[in-house]
Amino acid sequence: MDYKKSMKRCIELAKLGEGSVTPNPLVGCVIYDKDGNIISEGYHKKYGENHAERDALLKLHNDEARGGTLVVNLEPCSHFGKTPPCVDLIIERGIKKVVAGMEDVNPIVAGNGFKKLKNAGIEVVTGILEDECKKLNEVFIKNMKERKTFVAIKTASTLDGKIATGNGSSKWITSDIAREEVKIIRNRYAALLTTSATVIADNPSMQHKCNIILDRNLKTVSRYKIYNNERVIIFYDEALPQPEGSAEFIKAPLKEGKLDLEFVFNQLYEMKIMSVLIEAGGHLNGSSLKFADKIYHFIAPKILGDNSGRSCFDYREADDINLCDNFRIDSIEHFGQDILLTYYPISKM
Repeated sequence: MDYKKSMKRCIELAKLGEGSVTPNPLVGCVIYDKDGNIISEGYHKKYGENHAERDALLKLHNDEARGGTLVVNLEPCSHFGKTPPCVDLIIERGIKKVVAGMEDVNPIVAGNGFKKLKNAGIEVVTGILEDECKKLNEVFIKNMKERKTFVAIKTASTLDGKIATGNGSSKWITSDIAREEVKIIRNRYAALLTTSATVIADNPSMQHKCNIILDRNLKTVSRYKIYNNERVIIFYDEALPQPEGSAEFIKAPLKEGKLDLEFVFNQLYEMKIMSVLIEAGGHLNGSSLKFADKIYHFIAPKILGDNSGRSCFDYREADDINLCDNFRIDSIEHFGQDILLTYYPISKM
C-alpha cells in the first residue's frame, strides 16, 4: 500500500469539510479491505456529525472491514464528545492496521487513541505526510495549543504594493478569477474582520456567516451591505454609550487611540470564533501583523507609481531596513495574470 498516496486522498477528503466543522479539525478517512482494495471513504462533514472514521465505517456492513487498514490524517478520538469514540468502532469492526498522519494535539486525546488501538492488538503507523497534515489543521492546532483564535490577513495589491489610489479608487486591482479564489479562502474561516473605514469607503457585501467590524466611533449604520449578513459583531469604544440595533455590540478598550487588537482577538476566542480573516486597509493590515498567523497576498501585474497611493501594509515609520518584519513564502499560485503569495511570519515558525 502506498501510504503517502492514501494520506493525500485523506487530505483531499478532509478539505470538503472546510467552513463547516469548526471548532473541530478537518479529517478524512480511507478504508482498505484485507486484500488492499479501497472499500470506503469518509470525512467529517459538519460539527456535531460523525467523524471521518465513523462516517467511512458506517457505510460498510459489520465484517467488510475486518482484517483491513484504516488511513486517517489525524489520530482517531478516544473520548465521548458529540459522537462516541472512533477507536471503539475501529476495534469493533476488526481493523488490523491504522495509518495516521499526526497525533491529535487535543490534550483529551493526545496519544490516547493510538494507545487504545495498540492495546487492542491493532498495528499503528504514524507520521505519514505529517507536515501536510499539520498544515491542513493549522487553525485547530493553534486553538488547542495556544487557546487563541487563528488570525489570517488577505490583501490585494499592485506590483508596487498599492491597494488604492490616494482618493480611494480600488475596484478592481485583481481579476475575476482571483476574486473567485478569495471566496474559497473566506469559506475556510469562521469570521471576516474589517474596519468602519473600509465599510464606508467600499460598502462591501463580504458575504459570510459572521462579519466583524472595528467601529470605534460607531460610524457605520445598517444601510451598508455588510449588515445583510447572518451575523454582524461590532467592536466600539467602551467610553461610548451602549448603542441599539440588531448587531452584536462589544465594548473594547483603546490602546494608543485605537481599539485594542489584543483584546479583540482574545474576545473572539472567548466567543468561540476560532479563526478570522482580515480584509481591510493598510493600517489594520499592518497593525495586525504581530498577531497574524498567515497572509494571503494577491498581486496584480500593475504599477500605480504614485506616492500618494495607499499601501497594503501601512502602520509605522522606519529608518532602518533591518527593522523589516520577516516572512517565509509557503506557496506561489497563478490565477489568470495575478499571483497569490501565501506566507507565514518567521517569528511564528
